[in-house]
Amino acid sequence: MANETIKYKSFSIIGAARSGVAAAKLLKSKGYKVLLSDINPEEKINKDFLKEIKQNNIPFEFGNHSEKVFENDLIVVSPGVPQSSPVLKKSFELGKEVVSEVELASWFCKGKIISITGTNGKTTTTTLIGELLKDAGLKVFVCGNIGTAFADMVENIGNDGYAVVETSSFQLDNIKTFKPFISILMNITPDHLDRYNHSNKEYIESKFRVIENQTEDDYFIFDFDDEVIMKNLDKRMKVTPVPFSIKKDPGDKFNTAGFLDGNNIMFRRGNKTETIFDSRNLVIKGSHNIFNSLASILTAKILGASNESIAKTLQEFKGVEHRLEFVRELNGIKYYNDSKATNVNSVWYALQGFDTPIILILGGRDKGNDYSEIENEVIKFVKHIIAIGESKEKVINYFKNKLPVDSAGDMEDAIKKASSFASGNDVVLLSPACASFDMFDNYEHRGREFKRIVNGL
Repeated sequence: MANETIKYKSFSIIGAARSGVAAAKLLKSKGYKVLLSDINPEEKINKDFLKEIKQNNIPFEFGNHSEKVFENDLIVVSPGVPQSSPVLKKSFELGKEVVSEVELASWFCKGKIISITGTNGKTTTTTLIGELLKDAGLKVFVCGNIGTAFADMVENIGNDGYAVVETSSFQLDNIKTFKPFISILMNITPDHLDRYNHSNKEYIESKFRVIENQTEDDYFIFDFDDEVIMKNLDKRMKVTPVPFSIKKDPGDKFNTAGFLDGNNIMFRRGNKTETIFDSRNLVIKGSHNIFNSLASILTAKILGASNESIAKTLQEFKGVEHRLEFVRELNGIKYYNDSKATNVNSVWYALQGFDTPIILILGGRDKGNDYSEIENEVIKFVKHIIAIGESKEKVINYFKNKLPVDSAGDMEDAIKKASSFASGNDVVLLSPACASFDMFDNYEHRGREFKRIVNGL
């Protein structure tokens, strides 16, 4: 719920991208003193964000973080700024309090928060929950890591509203009182190890922070089949646990659960078990989308959605942009945009979705990838790799003795080469397993460029 007594009067916001600009606008509109600071020079700031900053008369500094940053009461950090950055290191040394933009926005949120985190499946699950709740007649605001910052949306959320917030580990790193009514942990596989000192333990702890302020009146939806989650599940946690599984009913020690029985998605509360949907009728294919659907259905059921409403939404939901998104078919070759696949686990799932040979565009800014985790799937499903970006040498060196690998200078070159190696019913798949910041603004920019070039072929 909204925190009516914010003790801070002045704020330094680090990072002039989507969430930083949203936080600055929110605070400025409330009459607080703000400073927006970004290490990049003005010419490297996104033009749309720059326009918003100037239109809202937000004080800013670009090109460095001056001493002014440390003169304000509280530091609000964007998820793109690592904990190890000099400005945050100095903030911690000076004993300054640092919070994330989702923490800040939660102070102003009058409605209930639904927070979705996990290594993979966050965006699809967040989008699907939004659709399920909207179709059930609830007032829903989908935001966070998915596109619109929480701070940009929060003023619209009344007491009867629900903020459905895709929440990254970077945003959870700097929470203090962030308290979802429903938290969802989809899965945990190694990711962002470049940001977590190559320690999976730190990454796991970040993900589990989503439940730290929850009470038994709140719900924690989690993947019962995920070994890492089950191994780290805190037996002393105060929140009400709600597991989901594609293998079995998690058992009666959990009052509420979702699971797969044959092809049927089931919901159990207490002694009553009901069939919600036949998973074969999902438009979004792949076992990972059954997990995404289970987590989404549990959320909708907890909030009172009817089985009829849920089934109708599931029959119509076509997935999200940049996630195994079909772009076009040309000369029998199908092109798919999976730009959101920024880790090897996402690529593992993507490869399972096809039964025809794949030309795979792989690479970008590496986050500590271990390609042995997808080696078997690549050998089984992929007939040619096109390596791109900063990590292309790593990709080439790992796969060159296992299957044909070529490199490309840019996305256009990659698509041309991929198309030349494709034939018959082959698939050209952009599923990079890497961050996009070596060549693009973000994964959306990368995906849009892929689609633009493919549609121009």
